[in-house]
Amino acid sequence: MIRCCIFDLDGTLLDTLKALTRTTSLVLEHFGYGPVDEDHIKQFVGDGYKNQMKRALRYSGDEELVHFQESLPLYMELFAENCMYQVKPYDGIRELLEALKSRGISIAVLSNKPHARTVENIETIFGKGYFDYVAGEQPGIPRKPDPAGVRRILDRFRVKPEECLYFGDTSTDMQTGLGAGLVTVGVTWGFRDRTELESFHPQYVISDPREVFGKILC
Repeated sequence: MIRCCIFDLDGTLLDTLKALTRTTSLVLEHFGYGPVDEDHIKQFVGDGYKNQMKRALRYSGDEELVHFQESLPLYMELFAENCMYQVKPYDGIRELLEALKSRGISIAVLSNKPHARTVENIETIFGKGYFDYVAGEQPGIPRKPDPAGVRRILDRFRVKPEECLYFGDTSTDMQTGLGAGLVTVGVTWGFRDRTELESFHPQYVISDPREVFGKILC
């Protein structure tokens, strides 16, 4: 029996691509580089904003990461201003969440996005208290794919790994869910393609939120 569902944020619950692209491009512009396109941002994100900026700077020509340390506080400042830029839930997500809640299934968010911005995204779109638990990147807690964040949620809800679904759209997410022993679901409506997700052999790969109640939960 599934008692809990944990969702990644970017590319899984919410389409945040324009906000991520805008913020990253503004940081690059500060250092005299041109903007980055959305297709590259899809590949840069997933394992924290620091790695995202490393990839963006190298893509722009800063191979030695001369501007890396300076870019980090600037990114956080600009992201605070732009993190809701054209953000929206993916089609079918609201309906999926309502169906899960109606069945008494706990729902949680676990993201590598900075915690304050994770909370802002979730509360702006879904409302405060809609999710049973929301966590972004925080000091002292290793980011995904380390299973520490997942284990905190399992402990909080008092559920076993096999009683929990994990939804995500990147290789980081597949490693997170599988590494923590959860029933892992790759979603293809986000930032990465089916081939990448299937290469990690999750239990399920779906292309529409409505498949959850036809393929996974009956």
